[in-house]
Formats: sequence, C-alpha cells, structure tokens
Amino acid sequence: MKNEGETDSLKITETAEGVIFTVHVQPRASRNEICGVQGDELKLRLTAPPVEDAANKLCVELLAKALKVAKSRVTITAGAKSRHKTVRVEGVSREPVLALAKQ
Repeated sequence: MKNEGETDSLKITETAEGVIFTVHVQPRASRNEICGVQGDELKLRLTAPPVEDAANKLCVELLAKALKVAKSRVTITAGAKSRHKTVRVEGVSREPVLALAKQ
C-alpha cells in the first residue's frame, strides 16, 4: 500500500525541546486514525467536526496518545483554523514520529 521511501518526504524539524512537523487533518471521518504521509505532511482522520476547536483538541489527543506523551506537550503552533497544521511535540525525537508515519 505504501512505498518504502514514503516517510522520507515527511518534514520534521528537531529542536532542543522536541520536534515540529505538519499534519493534514480530515475532519468528520468514520474513525480516528493516523493514515501515513500525504505530500510532506502526516495525515490524520478525525471523527470531530471542525467547529468550536473540537478537531484541534482531538488532533492533540490522538498525537499525544500515539507518541506516548502528555497532551500538554503537544501544541498546534500554526493552522488552528486550517486542515494543514504545524504541530510541536516536546520531549520527542524524530524517530517516534517517523514510526507513526509507517503505521
């Protein structure tokens, strides 16, 4: 289904605090899941609608659970009202995020 080199296109910036990467969110999906890489972004399907910050909250919860960090360590730094979001995760290196993309 996925090409072996597909995760190479995911842009992840490592900082002293953690990592920064972009996600593409598909709201109102049938279930919450991480779908791999789309372009240079990690694709997420979320059941929440894109109203009253519901999809953003679920995005943070899903990434925190998948990366095994507290929700307070996951922050949407840009794109709160867009499907394309920039996410910062503290206390995580590049490898766990790449592992999510390969699921």
